Amino acid sequence: MSNRNDDRGFKRDDNKEDRGFRRDNNDRDRGQRDGFKKDGFRKEKQDPEDLIYGIRAVIEAVKNEVELNRILIQKGMDKDLFSELKDTLAGKDFQLQFVPIEKLNKITSSNHQGVIAYTSPVVYQNIETLADQWLTEGKEPCILVLDRITDVRNFGGIARTAACMGVDAIVIPSRGSATVTADAVKTSAGALYTIPVCKSDLLKESIFYLQQSGFQIVSCTEKSKISVEKYNFFGPTVIILGSEEDGISHDLLKLSDVRLSAPMAGDIASLNVGVATGMILYERLRQMKNAQ
Repeated sequence: MSNRNDDRGFKRDDNKEDRGFRRDNNDRDRGQRDGFKKDGFRKEKQDPEDLIYGIRAVIEAVKNEVELNRILIQKGMDKDLFSELKDTLAGKDFQLQFVPIEKLNKITSSNHQGVIAYTSPVVYQNIETLADQWLTEGKEPCILVLDRITDVRNFGGIARTAACMGVDAIVIPSRGSATVTADAVKTSAGALYTIPVCKSDLLKESIFYLQQSGFQIVSCTEKSKISVEKYNFFGPTVIILGSEEDGISHDLLKLSDVRLSAPMAGDIASLNVGVATGMILYERLRQMKNAQ
């Protein structure tokens, strides 16, 4: 009788020790998951390399023509501070977003003063200038226009394909599009460092200029009944691919000389934009290779 009680008492104490030990481990694990070091201090948040923050820093970046992808401005920020920034931005076409302070605080724990700017790892170029130069040199360039492609990884993957397929430049709209970021460069395997990327404030006008300069304008859409392998890609060419959501905008379709589709045999009605880009660029490259 006494032995049984002793056994039960020993087991109860042992279980308590086990349970207590597990709780300590869980607490330690939770602390590490929440960003705490073993000594109890929170790890300092690392700012991304493409950030500029603070009123003065952003103003100086704008004045010195640092390539900026977009500027985030706190909603309802101090009017005097915003006034100086607004004067600096006057006449310049930056992508501005007015956001709650909570969003800015999530991006950086530093004193951002209500303003954060994202820098670009490349310098954007002017497509009209490049096109004039190439045509003067007697080249037959291929320009890829991406109409509102918003997924950074799609953008990076398309840039990698474009570089491999001999595309001379990529054109994106100044607003409503993925831009050249560190993630995009990584996804492109560095291709975005090797191929010119041009921003256009008015995509329709840029394409019209290229058309008037002698480029054929080709839109790639699943709604076309003309397959890419039936088209002659020789000569200066602009190839347009549309957004993941709704394809090529109506104005650009109207401006096109021809609408082409990628051949498909299955029941799925459309392709991923990156896959469609690879197919149409491969067909052009195949024609160029066969003509050599």
